[in-house]
Amino acid sequence: MPASAMLAGMNARFLIRAVVAAAVTLAVLPGTAEASSPSRTPVVLFPAFHLTKLEVTVRDQTTDPNCPRSGSFQDWYQNTQASAFSQVCQDELETLRYDPNPAKPMPLRFAEQPGVTVSVIDYGRTDSAPFYETLYKTLESAGYQRDKDIRVAGYDARLTPDQGGFLARAKQLVEQTYHDNGNMPVQLIGHSNGPLYAQYLLTHTSQAWRDTYIHGFTPLAGNFPGQGLLYSMLFTGLNVPDFGYPKTVDNAVSSARMYLTAPSTYMSASDPAVFGDRETVIKDTSTGRGYTPRDWPQLLKDAGLTAEQQIARYYIGFVKFSTPRNFPNVDVTAEKGSGLPTIVGATLPDLKIGQLVEQSQFILMSGDSNQEDITNNANRVWSAMKCHSYVLNDNPGVDHFSLPSNENVLNRLLTTLTAPRHHC
Repeated sequence: MPASAMLAGMNARFLIRAVVAAAVTLAVLPGTAEASSPSRTPVVLFPAFHLTKLEVTVRDQTTDPNCPRSGSFQDWYQNTQASAFSQVCQDELETLRYDPNPAKPMPLRFAEQPGVTVSVIDYGRTDSAPFYETLYKTLESAGYQRDKDIRVAGYDARLTPDQGGFLARAKQLVEQTYHDNGNMPVQLIGHSNGPLYAQYLLTHTSQAWRDTYIHGFTPLAGNFPGQGLLYSMLFTGLNVPDFGYPKTVDNAVSSARMYLTAPSTYMSASDPAVFGDRETVIKDTSTGRGYTPRDWPQLLKDAGLTAEQQIARYYIGFVKFSTPRNFPNVDVTAEKGSGLPTIVGATLPDLKIGQLVEQSQFILMSGDSNQEDITNNANRVWSAMKCHSYVLNDNPGVDHFSLPSNENVLNRLLTTLTAPRHHC
C-alpha cells in the first residue's frame, strides 16, 4: 500500500518499537548459476504508495466552487510545497468518478473529475521518487549512475496496474534500461505497494521475456496479499503529505471519499483468501459487530456502499502471487521488518464516512509498524519455485519505511546485484 503501506509518519506518533533477538531467513537455491558479468546489473525501482511525485493540473473545474477554478498542485508523501488548493480541495479533485455500468470493463469505469489531469513527474528518473535518496547514494557508491543504471517505474497510486498504461510503460522502461546498459538483465526493486506493480509486470510477460530482461526481484515489505489498515481508511481517510489522519471532519470526509473510489484501495486491502478471519479490521460499537477480511461484503453492505462492493469484488486479491502459475519465476531476495506493533484496523462508533480517530481506537497486531506479519510472510510460498532462488530476510525492529535505507538491507542488495542468476 494502498500501499497502501504507508503510515511511517503517523505510526511514529503511536507505536513503540520492540526488538526481537534473531533474524529469520528462508532460503531455497535451486537451479544452475550463470557465469557472473563484470558489468553492473541495472536497477528499476517501483516506489511505495504515493511515493511517486504526481502533478495534478486543473483547468476550469466545476467539482467544488470553493476550490480554485484552475491551477496545479503536486501529490506525494513528504511534499511540503505551498498550494492554493487546500487538502480538502486536493482530495476532492483527485477523487475518481466511478461508472457502475456492467457493460464497461472494470478498468475503464474510472475517470478523473472534469478538468483534472494527473501525470507522473519525471517518469523513469530518480527525481520522481525522492524518498529513496539513501538507496540511490548507496548504489552510486558502487559505481551506479542515476537515470542510467538506476531508473524508477513510478505510477499513480490511486490506480491499479491494469490502468493508466502502467504495464506497457513499465515494460518499455525495463527493456530500455536493459539496452542502455549493454544488454544487462535488470533487477526489479519494489517497496511496499511497489512490489504489487512489479509482480503484475512479471506475471503479465512471458518466461522468455523474463529470462532475457530480468536479473531478479527484490521486494521490500511487499504488500502482496494486502493489509487490514485499508478497510478503516474507507471511513477515516488518510492524508498523503504526512500519512497522518485528518484532524477535521471535512478533511476526513474528503479523504475517505477519495479512497472509496480508488481501485488501489481494494487491491491493497487484506485478501480473505490469505487472511481469512485471522484479524479484525473494523469494530462497530453501535452494533457490537466486528468485521474480519472475510466479512468485507457485509462490511460494505452495512455501510451502504453499493458501488464500492463492485470495485471491491474485482480488486481485492487482484494481483495474484500465491499459486505456482502466478509465481514470479525469477530469483527473489525479499526483505521484511518485524517485532513492531502494527495498525490493522480501528474501533469506530459507527460506519459513517469521514470519522476522526485517536490512538486508543486502533486495533494492533505484530508487524513492521505498517504491514502485519501475515502480509510480510505471504511471499514464502515462492520457496516452491523450481528453477529460481528465493530468500526472505527478516530485519527485527526495522520499521516499514526504514527498510529501503537500512544498511544491512542495502548491503545485501549490493551482493544480490553481483550474484549470478539461476534457471532450469
